[in-house]
Amino acid sequence: MRKTFMIAECLRRYAWWRLNRSDEHDEGRNARSAVALLHAAAYAAELPEDAPVISRLCAAGSLTSGEFRLPVPAERIVRFWHYEEPGGNPDDLLEAIAAMAEPPRIPAQRDGDRPLHR
Repeated sequence: MRKTFMIAECLRRYAWWRLNRSDEHDEGRNARSAVALLHAAAYAAELPEDAPVISRLCAAGSLTSGEFRLPVPAERIVRFWHYEEPGGNPDDLLEAIAAMAEPPRIPAQRDGDRPLHR
């Protein structure tokens, strides 16, 4: 099974979760989030298998038994994607998820006249 398809299916599961939470009192937030997640799922499904973000997503989450699972910190990003207000495109969402697995970038430090070191 293609990795892009498994990632898309993961996003679709969260979209359905949002749709199931919709009610007349949420002012359309759940529906807006679900539509944005479905858009991101369609985008992910169309990416080439060798796209750099796909490798990064696979490193961030887990691919087991034909299913992609998000890392726990990324679940909050996905669950609240476009919930409060629209903002960001599907690529932004995938990049945010992928960034969860990457170590933070710490700028090099100078120690007086010595060269830069980390």
